[in-house]
Amino acid sequence: MRIGLFATCLGDTLFPEAVKSTAVLLARLGHDVVFPPGQTCCGQMHVNTGYQREPVPLVRNFAEQFGDASIDAVVMPSGSCAGSVRHQHEIVAERYGDAALRAGVATVKAKTYELSEFLVDVLDVTRVGAYFPHRVTYHPTCHSLRMLRVGEKPLKLLRAVDSIDLVELPEADSCCGFGGTFAVKNAETSTAMLQDKMRNIATTGAEICTAGDSSCLMHIGGGLSRIKSGTRTLHLAQILSSTRTSPYVPTEAVR
Repeated sequence: MRIGLFATCLGDTLFPEAVKSTAVLLARLGHDVVFPPGQTCCGQMHVNTGYQREPVPLVRNFAEQFGDASIDAVVMPSGSCAGSVRHQHEIVAERYGDAALRAGVATVKAKTYELSEFLVDVLDVTRVGAYFPHRVTYHPTCHSLRMLRVGEKPLKLLRAVDSIDLVELPEADSCCGFGGTFAVKNAETSTAMLQDKMRNIATTGAEICTAGDSSCLMHIGGGLSRIKSGTRTLHLAQILSSTRTSPYVPTEAVR
């Protein structure tokens, strides 16, 4: 398949390794990965903050960048951005767009996937040749869990990783407290939610806390670093791209 890779804002600016790992993984599975150079923000944060008219140019650009018929699927290492493309873009186009935008959004929506659901639902694979000899716990992010309903797909992929020690996270489906601008506008509530999440992570004794969204990992990783927990955060794509010949090498924890 010819796969269009969407980097996301956080992937582009703060977590490029998650994007690179996605490309490496998909290429290793035998697919042609292309990166439309004109891609920008998907507009999620605008819509989430109540500005639905303002992201029209962003939604239009996304549809133009990834609407090419030669691109069979659009894949991104982010449940929240995939959720935005599949749900919010249609709302924006219907309310403030024209016929061309509505058609473009519908075309791209039908072929857009978060990484784990693309691997499991589209490629029908769970064992991707990964090797990761570390103790890991998984945090299901809110958008992937509640909007995309990826369910067990990330866990199916993790369970098939060679030499991994996967441990269940207590109260896993509880929000980490990030929520984009929620963490800024409701800092005290966000911090309390994060403390609960970190407390549950600590009970697992995990070396790594993984998830499918860099945004949540940024929030959790920052908290874990501040309390010097010793647990690192790592995107799911980085675990799945790690192999015996090219293993993940731990670096300094997120600050």
